[in-house]
Amino acid sequence: MTDLPLALVTGASRGIGAAVAHQLAPTHRLLLGGRDADALAELAKELPGAKPWPVELTDPAALEAAVSDIPALDVLVHSAGVARLGRVEEAPASAWRANFEVNTLAVVELTRLLLPALRAARGHVVVINSGAGRTARPGWSPYAASKFAVRAFADALREEEPEIRVTSVYPGRTDTEMQQEIFAGEGREYDTTHLLKADSVATAVVTAVSATPDAHPTEIILRPR
Repeated sequence: MTDLPLALVTGASRGIGAAVAHQLAPTHRLLLGGRDADALAELAKELPGAKPWPVELTDPAALEAAVSDIPALDVLVHSAGVARLGRVEEAPASAWRANFEVNTLAVVELTRLLLPALRAARGHVVVINSGAGRTARPGWSPYAASKFAVRAFADALREEEPEIRVTSVYPGRTDTEMQQEIFAGEGREYDTTHLLKADSVATAVVTAVSATPDAHPTEIILRPR
């Protein structure tokens, strides 16, 4: 087990992050990132070689301390995220800040701190973006703006760090707790008929991570059928 590559997955306690952790577990040692230490500990019991990595991603000092004992990292999957929606005329500054703090700035800072470890392993960064990171729809402006920003970050990182592979994954609406909250905010009954499964998104992540060394999967776009 100690010879397996090391992967860090944020947002691992639920949704897409948990699905990614389950699918990477057979081939990777895992650090399970998130804020809910109890949920991470329970998940770690299910996955051989997995360890909880509880940290507040929006706290730079906590992040710096948490990465201090990671000398090399093969895979970094950014799956943590929030969705604060609203029209421009309605969304308060707090909604914009919440989206950017988690969806953009936390991704930037964690990646920056882990660059030495990623360079050492010639690693792979996977950013779970969103369809909103490619098309900004009415009522989604604070969230979409944060996802457009993290898209630009991933594109820049790819150019600046040629020895590190960087993949942006753009899922459509996916059956997760976050999506349940979004439906509720839209005043709609929750219906999974036209939603992706979290496992489907995780499969795309694993496909990117397992690509042959000569290949660089830069973007993966997923839509429900």
